[in-house]
Amino acid sequence: MEQQNFSQSSETQYANVSSDERTMAILAHVLSVFFWIFPGLIIYLLKKDESPYVAEHAKEAMNFQISITIFYIISGVLMLLLIGFLLMLAVYVGSIILCIIATIKASDNVLYKYPFTIRLIK
Repeated sequence: MEQQNFSQSSETQYANVSSDERTMAILAHVLSVFFWIFPGLIIYLLKKDESPYVAEHAKEAMNFQISITIFYIISGVLMLLLIGFLLMLAVYVGSIILCIIATIKASDNVLYKYPFTIRLIK
């Protein structure tokens, strides 16, 4: 009997990925922690016609950062009720952990779909 893991349902394995493509995918996730949406956007614009693998990672990183920004805005509003402080901390820690997971998956040639992400960029 095959046991299905929840995390496997949001991953796509890619074959024949070059080390350049892998590096660009990793950078799309890692740099977005420090520079918001801009690394994903730049990488997407540079590589969208050359590599579907890199383009998908860049789009996923951009969608995640947009979603995180929305969650920060909601947390900021909820700070008036004091629960926003805890929510802001949870969003921050969660975003760092999920970016690390996505980076590891990118190094394994897997497209990781972030949970809780609003996919505005298709």
